Amino acid sequence: MENFNNNRYERAKERVECMKSFYMNLTAYVLVISLLAFINYRTTSFAWVLFPALGWGMGLIGHWMSAFGNNPILGKDWERRKIEELMNNKEF
Repeated sequence: MENFNNNRYERAKERVECMKSFYMNLTAYVLVISLLAFINYRTTSFAWVLFPALGWGMGLIGHWMSAFGNNPILGKDWERRKIEELMNNKEF
């Protein structure tokens, strides 16, 4: 039973680290994109700031999905099925 609790603790700790990493990434995104938007506004009329904002934003969405378990492609059901498949595999 203690091993089970240790395993749950490690998984929870790993999840919290991933969430913390997401929030740090989000903070950096807001600060950097804001600075780039200010520079873009002051220097040119072409809205080039949209390119890094969209690119980084897509990565941020992927990070959010991973951190909070909202991944529709490789989500919890996929993980559960894969774990069961590997556990039932005699060669593993």
